Amino acid sequence: MPLLMASVLILVTVLVWPSPAGDVGLLAWINVTVMLVLSLLLLRYGIRLLRDRAEPRPGSRLRARLVVGMVGLLLVPAMVIQLAASQMVERGMDVWFDVRVDTLLDRALNLAQGFYERLEKDMKRSLLGYISDGVMIAAVSGNMEYGATTNYLAEIREKEGWQKAELFDLNERQVAGVQVGELSTLESEPLSDAARLSMRLGRVATELKTGPDGEMAVGYAPLIGVTSVVGLLRVEMKLPAGVIQNARAVESDYRNYRQLEHNRQAIAETFTHVMLFVTLVVVLLAGLVGLLFARRLTAPIGDLAYALKRVTEGDLDVEIAELSQDELGSLARSFNKMTNRLRHHAEAIEQGQQDLTHALDKSRQRQFVLESLLANLHTGVLLVDGDGRVRLLNQAVRDILHLPVNWVPSVDLLQASQGNLQDIGDFYNELKHQKEEHLQREFDISLPEESRHVHVLARGARLNASASDFSGYLLVIDDISELAEAQRNKAWAEVARRLAHEIKNPLTPIKLSAERLQRRFRVQVDNHQVFDACTQAIIAQVERLQRLIADFSTLARMPQPKIREVPVNVLLQEMNDLFHGYRQVEVRFCDPHWQCPCDPDQVRQVLINLMDNAVSASSDKVAIRLYAVLSDHWVEWHVEDDGDGIEEAAVSRLFEAYYSTKASGSGLGLAIAKRIAEDHHGELLLVSAAAPTHFCLRLPRQVDGGEA
Repeated sequence: MPLLMASVLILVTVLVWPSPAGDVGLLAWINVTVMLVLSLLLLRYGIRLLRDRAEPRPGSRLRARLVVGMVGLLLVPAMVIQLAASQMVERGMDVWFDVRVDTLLDRALNLAQGFYERLEKDMKRSLLGYISDGVMIAAVSGNMEYGATTNYLAEIREKEGWQKAELFDLNERQVAGVQVGELSTLESEPLSDAARLSMRLGRVATELKTGPDGEMAVGYAPLIGVTSVVGLLRVEMKLPAGVIQNARAVESDYRNYRQLEHNRQAIAETFTHVMLFVTLVVVLLAGLVGLLFARRLTAPIGDLAYALKRVTEGDLDVEIAELSQDELGSLARSFNKMTNRLRHHAEAIEQGQQDLTHALDKSRQRQFVLESLLANLHTGVLLVDGDGRVRLLNQAVRDILHLPVNWVPSVDLLQASQGNLQDIGDFYNELKHQKEEHLQREFDISLPEESRHVHVLARGARLNASASDFSGYLLVIDDISELAEAQRNKAWAEVARRLAHEIKNPLTPIKLSAERLQRRFRVQVDNHQVFDACTQAIIAQVERLQRLIADFSTLARMPQPKIREVPVNVLLQEMNDLFHGYRQVEVRFCDPHWQCPCDPDQVRQVLINLMDNAVSASSDKVAIRLYAVLSDHWVEWHVEDDGDGIEEAAVSRLFEAYYSTKASGSGLGLAIAKRIAEDHHGELLLVSAAAPTHFCLRLPRQVDGGEA
């Protein structure tokens, strides 16, 4: 039914669609818009009913029938009234625009126009008699006195019944003039275009004008001399007020009638659209009232159906509001009593189920606590049964040892512990075959993916069978790489401090003694070359030992960095000045506005160390590059060289103290550089070991809440 009504509305919309060529009013478009909106709403409602046909909403069909019935009951008489009113308007139009009315208005218009034509003919005929008047020609030629001319004009005016008479020469200057009751004014009105045209053509002309006293007929007669026009006679005659008003009224009524006749179709369409608008408003109001009434009537039925659906889904707390005392209200009260009894029975069954599952909940709770504890531990945990199979392992042991994907519960520990994990299998095997119940070991595990070693502390315990009927082994693994490194650094710092203290004092006297030997005894020896070589070797080795002691001192007690804003280009310029003698070195400058919060002396020391290593490890034909990169949070200094690179075995120990790949190196340069980076809350990274060899010093742009 909604789809059928929508189709009818669309058909009516097409029939009353305003014509583009006609004078379309706003009301027509409002009607079309309202009908289109109603059609769309009905289409949507009908499509929804079709879609919900398999499982309709509770009460939707009954509501639709009620609304369609009420609207249909009102729509049929409204359409009949619409058609009857349209026929009445059409017949009224035929009466209003009858042929007899047209004839009567045409005759009245001809009568009014005939009055004007007769008046114009009479005035022209009178004026033709004065075109060759000798007195007037003499007056405009200046051959007659003003008084005589005025008297002559007064006689003519009175004779012809004119209101006013004026005489002008060729220069449009008034020669004389008279009017009813008084003499003419000294300053006459300027001649109109019709008057000038009359003199130019030599013809009598008339026109109508409206003045303060009403409408006037004005006539112009050119005064023709012997050869040409010599002047102009202008006369005015007042038209009767009643006749003029009636004539004007007839003309106005005729124009209005013709306009109405021209807009006959538009008037009929306007009336049709007004009636259609009223019909649509009434239908809309009826539909709204019907919808409200239908909802109020079907709401309890829909609530009951929805409540029954929730009961079938297991919700027994649903209740229906008892809004009335009729049959629907009685049905709601009965439903509420039924759900109340069902709820009491369900609560009794649930209480029994809770008692049965209480013991199971306790065991599950213990298991959950244990699993949560293992998942949040930073210590790796392995639980192995008596057959050597893994029963439990947490995420921490995977992260520490970087376990492969085959390490899952039920895997054999000894078979899975191959390659770099061989130490884990050996530790388990030792724990299994020893008499003691506890075992603790430290060992290094290589991580090939990250090219480094991790130092772990492994502790094991034997689990004897108890009430749980489980026996096996518990392995606890901790990553103590940072702790071991800190202990090594502390030990080396202490060694460096003591060595520097013990060696520093005798070095200066040795160097001074060697230099004194060169100055005092060089002339006394026979072989100067051997003497110089020996003394110079002593001095060179002492200076090397002094540099080594300086590095020891720096490692033992690194001063705290003095942070300040430093332009990045300043440090790049200093590096360029220091290494400009090496042709293979290329320093790329950056934006002059880049700033870096750092200790410039310490950063300069790191860059010099990286550049020295690159220069010493590369030949003259290998390119070395130094440049800076600025990101949102970091200032990065990059040193690259295209040399042979660093051996894979040395990568993992590159930043360790006293480890060097050079025969003359102390092994402290990169360790001190890394310490400086960490003191700046940054890091020193080996980005790539070869092709090219790439180091990166990364320092934060933000220090103590400030940003560069």
